[in-house]
Amino acid sequence: MVIAVYKFIEGLGLVALGLGVRHALKGDWAQELAHWIDLLRVDPHNRYLLWAMEKLANVDERRLRELSIGTFFYAGLRFCEGTGLALKQRWAEYLTIITTGVLVPVEVYEIYVHPTWAKLVVLAVNLVVVAYLAWELRRNGK
Repeated sequence: MVIAVYKFIEGLGLVALGLGVRHALKGDWAQELAHWIDLLRVDPHNRYLLWAMEKLANVDERRLRELSIGTFFYAGLRFCEGTGLALKQRWAEYLTIITTGVLVPVEVYEIYVHPTWAKLVVLAVNLVVVAYLAWELRRNGK
């Protein structure tokens, strides 16, 4: 059940991200970002903020649209996994193992290229989820 809740939280986060991207498509997102920076009293000279703004400056409308579609698709997948796991469906365990396990090599590469504690924690959580579900499938196998 914990994994199902985790998948629902991931799905909600992705929906929020997708809605933010859709909102950015409708207006001047650079001006909107400047408004939020001012509203939240973030240091406009913060190096992380400057890095993020530099990356965002190179994003065009087509790329934002693709990101939005991909984000909503992935959110739907996470909700599907979460629902199946909450209902104790065997197919959901397989689906979660596959979708989570496929990303492990990418996460390992990202850690190798740019190691951070956050990436290590995400990798550890995903490995625990895959190992636990594989163990459950084996234990309850027919």
